[in-house]
Amino acid sequence: DFLDPQTGVTVTRATEPLVLYHDNSGAAAHARDYIYVAPLEVNRMGAFRYYIWMAAWGTIASGDPTELRDLLESVIIFADGEPLSLELAGWTPAAAGMSEPVYPLPAAAAVEAYYAVTLDQIRLIANSADIRLQSRSTTAAEYAPWDNRSSAMDGMRTFVEQVRF
Repeated sequence: DFLDPQTGVTVTRATEPLVLYHDNSGAAAHARDYIYVAPLEVNRMGAFRYYIWMAAWGTIASGDPTELRDLLESVIIFADGEPLSLELAGWTPAAAGMSEPVYPLPAAAAVEAYYAVTLDQIRLIANSADIRLQSRSTTAAEYAPWDNRSSAMDGMRTFVEQVRF
């Protein structure tokens, strides 16, 4: 938890984001696109709002953030096969009522987005054995968990337990 110094909201976050990737080796050897996914709760004097934060970046950066924003414009998370269409709230921390980012960007060229969700949707994601993400952009792609995701999923489950009361 921390208190946002400008807006006065209390923000609760997970310890680390879940990292998903898409193999983009058609563009170059070992090229990958990554999406980081993490929950947050924003408490404004007892009015609780929940968000999923995402950050997208790729190993082959074009320098144009428009491509990455297009990627995050419309996404679906599949939690154990259950599709969750996410509603984009905005591109900056202000979309969630905050004055500063909660999670660090994974790369200088990364673009972040905030999605309004319910605590039940976060709980469904946190308790899922299989997580996938699908971008519905013009370059539609499916993203799967990168490497060992157990600590990120443990952090998400701890987040749900922490904010549920």
